[in-house]
Amino acid sequence: MQKIYFFLLVLFVSVNGYAQTNIVTEIRIKGAKKTKVSFIKKLIKLQSGTQLDSTILVSDVEHLKRLPFVANANFLVTNNLGASYMVVYEIEENFTLIPFANLFSSSNDAFAFRVGLQEFNFLGRGVTLGGFYQYDIFNSYGVNIRTPYLFSPKLGLAVNYKDLTTQEPVFFDNTNADYQYNNKGVEVLGLYQINFKNRVEFGYSTFTEDYNYISGAQKAEVPLALNVDKHLWKFIYNYDNIDYHYQYLSGSRSNLNFQYVGSTDTNLPEFLIGFNDFAFYKRIGKKGNWASRVRLGLATNIETPFAPFTVDNNINIRGVGNTIDRGTAAIIINTEYRHTLVDKDWFVLQSNIFIDGGSWRNPGGDLGDFSDSQNVRIYPGVGLRFMHKKIFNAIFRIDYGYGVTPDSSRGLVFGIGQYF
Repeated sequence: MQKIYFFLLVLFVSVNGYAQTNIVTEIRIKGAKKTKVSFIKKLIKLQSGTQLDSTILVSDVEHLKRLPFVANANFLVTNNLGASYMVVYEIEENFTLIPFANLFSSSNDAFAFRVGLQEFNFLGRGVTLGGFYQYDIFNSYGVNIRTPYLFSPKLGLAVNYKDLTTQEPVFFDNTNADYQYNNKGVEVLGLYQINFKNRVEFGYSTFTEDYNYISGAQKAEVPLALNVDKHLWKFIYNYDNIDYHYQYLSGSRSNLNFQYVGSTDTNLPEFLIGFNDFAFYKRIGKKGNWASRVRLGLATNIETPFAPFTVDNNINIRGVGNTIDRGTAAIIINTEYRHTLVDKDWFVLQSNIFIDGGSWRNPGGDLGDFSDSQNVRIYPGVGLRFMHKKIFNAIFRIDYGYGVTPDSSRGLVFGIGQYF
């Protein structure tokens, strides 16, 4: 219905345009309660005193719908007098002060959780401010602020600080050991929006990695303790060509992340790492949504037990377990069909059927490792999504993955937000 409405407006404006020049003499923003009207007017392309352009109207609405503090958006064109027109942008705001809780199992199957609070529209200007506390055998916390429109409608800044401590398995000689791992550091990113479909980020971080042996196998070449100062340069390119309509998505997006990590210790040497996530979404009928993601990752092929890519429940393959292996390259494919079971004014219950699969290159290995049966993991499964339509990212998910490849596990995975 919304697409038909857009089509009729586009047709109306286009036909009128042959006879006379239609000028926008007034722009109004309707529905903005927390968000500053002046801020929204800076983000839209259409300006008072310019020619009425239907393609800009549609583009502005698509842009607004992608903002985390906007649940939905539309426009209305009214003829004032002669060739004078008023444009009203109607927005439906999200509730943006979001507490979150994430429950999961730790590396030794103990109870673990992460709780936090994020405001996605701080000061009514699209600023994200948040923090978290995590208990996963050890205590961790982090804070972040993201101001994408700090300097202009296209240029912004993000600053992140974290003090993260976990129990991590380290793999070598077909065995493993558990280490207490700490990563403490600060990151600064410059944010630039080329247009509402293309964004880039570039930044620098300095941090310290600390490994301390807890239990398990030992090897002379694998140190029992490490404390290494590191630095990182990061470049991110994000392409987003998705049409958002509440829980339904159509289109594609791609996220490229490239990093150089410098180190002061040869036990954790410097390396390059890059990975790209490509996602595709398609509406199926009135209540269905097919979603797929492909991740390709490649890092410097160093023979080290501390390899950068991990196979993990919460990152890439649901049901596989918590950090079951590491590698220097990865291929991951996730595909699922989402079906809306209940759709009320504010609440949505969605089911999904999925298949997650992937493989990786062993540290120091070759590309033939991808076809090694010991590295291949395939996990079909089912899940549920409980959603609040008017609270940004208020999606509680639960999935059950069941491995069908040799020596596979099975298990539940909980989380906030869609898996991808």
